[in-house]
Amino acid sequence: MGRQSRLKAARRVPPPPRAPVTGGRKPKTVILAASLALVIVALIGVGVLVITRHTTSSAPPPASMLSQSDSTASPALVKAAAAIGFHPVLEAGIGTVEDKPASAGSPASNTSLLAPGTTAPAFTLKTPQGQAVSLTDFRDKATLVEFFATWCPHCGAETPNLETIYKSLSHAKYAFVSINADGETAPSVFAYHTYFGLTFPSLLDPSSQPGSFTSPGAAGPVSLAYKVQSFPTFYVLNGRGVVTWASDGEQPNALLRQQLKKAALG
Repeated sequence: MGRQSRLKAARRVPPPPRAPVTGGRKPKTVILAASLALVIVALIGVGVLVITRHTTSSAPPPASMLSQSDSTASPALVKAAAAIGFHPVLEAGIGTVEDKPASAGSPASNTSLLAPGTTAPAFTLKTPQGQAVSLTDFRDKATLVEFFATWCPHCGAETPNLETIYKSLSHAKYAFVSINADGETAPSVFAYHTYFGLTFPSLLDPSSQPGSFTSPGAAGPVSLAYKVQSFPTFYVLNGRGVVTWASDGEQPNALLRQQLKKAALG
């Protein structure tokens, strides 16, 4: 139950029944009922505060520093991104699997994902700043390809973990790239990318139904080629651009590392 619902519930606690006063004193049962009602209201209030504090603290703060490419973005893009008003979307239960062992990973819910052994579809897409990035740029590297949407709470929970993993790996052997799979605009993706201070590229996959943080859109051609149906969706490719692993939903950091290291060997 959210904060507002809990507050409404607290207000619905009925007042203790009034009873006739005898000799200027209230019956003990009335006093006990009144005390119990006050305790219930207090407990509900404490619960609201605890939940609110927990929810607020679980959202990562905006990055304090930008990558070199992000810091040189045009003033127009920066202004448009600020107008988006991006903030991580929070839901109960998200962000709990990332720190678990690899064995806690879940199989893909989408049975249509490209199977291991499939050559990954080629693409050339642009960053919000307009820089072209191709799959062939990652040749000879084990590559994590993530498909995301800025409004997806599971993506927001996963993204800081991806940045941590990426920073810990050799960039001579490993590459990460995120592709927006909801046809979102450049300001929306730039706002997301800079909020989390990502140092790997986030790419636009434009569609006929553009989306944004405040308005879901539709998948672009690359997202369709990779059979994306939910967010986030992950692919791990070996240095020859062949799929070695695919899944969707939040996954343990240990599992992503494990799959990347396997791909690096192939």
